Amino acid sequence: MAMTMSRAGRTMEDTTSSGEFRVRRHPILPVVERREIAFTFNGAPVKAYEGEVITTALFANGIQVFGHHQRDGSAQGIFCANGQCSQCTVLVDGLPVKGCMTTVRSGMDVRSCEGLPALPAEDRVPAFKEIPTIDTDVLVIGGGPAGINAAIELGLLGIKVLVVDDKSEFGGKLTLQTHTFFGSRDDCYAGTRGIEIARILTRRLETLPSVSVMSGTAAVGAFRDGIVGLQKEGNYLLVKPRAVLVACGAREKNLAFPGCDLPGVYGAGAFQTLLNRDLVRPTRRLFIVGGGNVGLITGYHAIQAGIKVVGLVEALPYCGGYKVHLDKLRRLGVPVYTSHTVVRAEGANKLEKITIAAVDAHFRPIAGSEKSHKVDTLLIAVGLSPVNELYEKMAAYGIDCYKAGDAEEIAEASAAIFSGKITGRKIARSLGCDVDIPPEWESTAAILRSKPGRTVQFEPAKLEKKVYPIIRCIQEIPCNPCADSCPRNSIAIDGESILNNPVFKGDCIGCGNCVAVCPGLAISLLMTDYDAKANTSLLILPYELDTKDLIEGRKVDTVDMEGKAVGRGTIVAFRTSNIDAKRKIVSIEVPKAEALRIAGFTVLEPEAGGKGSGAGESISDDTIICRCERITAGEVRAEIRAGVRDMNVLKATIRTGMGACGGKTCTELILRLYRELGVEPGEITLPTNRPFVEEVPLGVFAGVESNGGAK
Repeated sequence: MAMTMSRAGRTMEDTTSSGEFRVRRHPILPVVERREIAFTFNGAPVKAYEGEVITTALFANGIQVFGHHQRDGSAQGIFCANGQCSQCTVLVDGLPVKGCMTTVRSGMDVRSCEGLPALPAEDRVPAFKEIPTIDTDVLVIGGGPAGINAAIELGLLGIKVLVVDDKSEFGGKLTLQTHTFFGSRDDCYAGTRGIEIARILTRRLETLPSVSVMSGTAAVGAFRDGIVGLQKEGNYLLVKPRAVLVACGAREKNLAFPGCDLPGVYGAGAFQTLLNRDLVRPTRRLFIVGGGNVGLITGYHAIQAGIKVVGLVEALPYCGGYKVHLDKLRRLGVPVYTSHTVVRAEGANKLEKITIAAVDAHFRPIAGSEKSHKVDTLLIAVGLSPVNELYEKMAAYGIDCYKAGDAEEIAEASAAIFSGKITGRKIARSLGCDVDIPPEWESTAAILRSKPGRTVQFEPAKLEKKVYPIIRCIQEIPCNPCADSCPRNSIAIDGESILNNPVFKGDCIGCGNCVAVCPGLAISLLMTDYDAKANTSLLILPYELDTKDLIEGRKVDTVDMEGKAVGRGTIVAFRTSNIDAKRKIVSIEVPKAEALRIAGFTVLEPEAGGKGSGAGESISDDTIICRCERITAGEVRAEIRAGVRDMNVLKATIRTGMGACGGKTCTELILRLYRELGVEPGEITLPTNRPFVEEVPLGVFAGVESNGGAK
C-alpha cells in the first residue's frame, strides 16, 4: 500500500478506516460495538470511537508522532499514557493539551505541536469566578485498588468520603490487567482477572451513600491551610478535608540509552493502556526491557493480542518477576536474555531497530556480544516509582495525611487491596471511630507484598494413577486458588503460609478445576494411558490465546516448563473451562515417554537476531536525559564535574526538570549520573517540589469557559 507522510511524522497506510490497528478479536476482552465519530488531525479527517482519548485515536489511525520539539526538531511520541509526562502534547483548537488525558470530541481540530505553541491572542481580562469549596471528612486521591478499598472501609462506617481519580473510570491499573490474580481467594480475589476485580470494587463503592466519586479529576496541589486543589474538566475546585489519603499509584521508571527518546520507545503501562483498555494494537514487532512482573505480564498480553514478541532482556542474571510468568513466555517461544540490556535504539523519526548486548557484573556492556533486532516498539519495564509528591507536601504542611498502595510501597495489586483496607481503618480511628484492625490483616499484607522466594527443583512424580495433576508452581509466591478449588482437597499448600508451594496429596477425579483456576497457568492434568496401542498419554493444558489455531489433529511442537523443545504432540480437543469462561482447556496427545516433561506447546518462532556492534558506555554523552527540555547526559555531566550538587541549580542552569512533567521522568536518571561520577547521595540536594504537581492552565483559575475542557 502507498504510504503518506507529513511534517508531524504521520506514517499511515493509505486506508479509509482505522480497522487495521483496532483489536477486533481477543481471547479475554470483549470487543463491543462503539459509536464512531470524526475529528481532524493537521486538517485531515480522522475517525475515532466516542469516549477515546486523542492519543488512542491517533494510534488507531497509524499516527504515532504528535509533533516536534522546539529545541532540536526531534519527533515526539507517547511515553507514559498516564498524564505523568508531556510527550504526547498536541494542540486542540489552538491550545496545548496532553493527548493521553483529553477525550476526543466530534469535530475537534487537533494539530501536531511543532515547537512551542503560540500564545492565544486575548483582548480581554477574564472576570474571575468564585472557586467552589467542598467540605468532606476524607479526601481519597486515587481510584485504584488501594483508594477504593480504603473508601469502602470508611463508607461502611458512614464517614463522608470524596474519591477523585484523573481517569474516566475507576479501578487504576486493574483496568489493564487481563490475567488472573495471585494471592488468597478469600482475601484479595485471587483467581479473578484484574479487569473483573476493578468492576467488583467499583460496584461496591457505588452502594455506599456516604461516598462520593469524581472521575476525570486531578488533585493538582496541597497548601499550608489544609486545602487541596482539584482540576476537573477545565474547572478548578477546592477541597477542605479532615484527612487525606494519597493512593495515586506509581509511575514507570525511565531508562537512558542512545535513541531512548524515539517514538516507539515507551512504558509498558502505556502499551497496556492502548491494548487492554482501548483495544488498539499499537505494534507488530515488540521488544521488552525488564524481567519483573510488569515486563513479563505485558509480553503475555501482547501475545494474546496476536503481537510478535521478538524478545525480552533483563540486566540481572535472573528475572525478578514470578517464575510462572517467565515460564509462560518461554513456553510460547519468546527468547529471554538475562544479563543483557539494550544499548541502542535507531530509526528515522520512529523506532526501527534496537541493539542488545550482554553485560558484565557491573552492568557494563560487553563488546562483541551485540545482537540487533528489527522492531517497531520497545517497552521499558524497569521498575516503578511511587507517585507521592502530594503526600510529601501535605506531611510538610502538617495535614493529617496517609498513603496506601504503590504510593506507599511498590507491590502487587493484591497487596494494594489490603493496604487500602488497613489504611482506611487507620483514618477512621484518627477521626474518632472505635474500629478494629484485625492483626492478621497486617501479616496478610506483608505476605502479599513479599518478593518471590525460594525456588525448588521441579521433580515430576510418576504415579500409578489414571489421571493426576502435574504442578509446576515451584517458587514461593503468595497464591492458593488451586488448593481452594479441588473438590477432594487433594491439593494443599505445604504448610500454613500461602507463600509455600502447592503439593498433590493423592486422589484426583480429573475435574480440571486446578488447571482452570491457576493464575500462573502452571498446572496440567496427565491421563497416563490414553492410547495403549500407540503408547501415548493425554495432557490437559490451560490456554488463553486466540483459539483459531486450535484445530483437531493439528501437530504442535511441545516444550518443557522453561520452553526447551521436547517433541511433537497432536491437538485432540479443546473446551471452555468450567470455572473461567475466558480460559480454554486444550487436550494434546503426546508420547507417553515424554508426557511428564511437557508443559505446553510453542506458538511463536524464536528469532536469533542479526549481528550488532557499538556497545560503548551505558549512557553516552549524546543520550537524552530530560525529555521535556531535551537535555543530554553530557550537559548534565558537565555541571556535575563543575561541582553542582544541588539539582535546583541544574534547573536554573540547564533547565532539567523545568519542563511540563516537572522532573518526573528525569530525576532518577540524573541521580544515576551522579552515582556514576562517584558523588555520594548525601552530597546531593533533591529538587524542590512545589504546587502545582501537574500543569494547570491559568484560565482554569479564572473560570474561563473552554471547549470541552481542553485548555
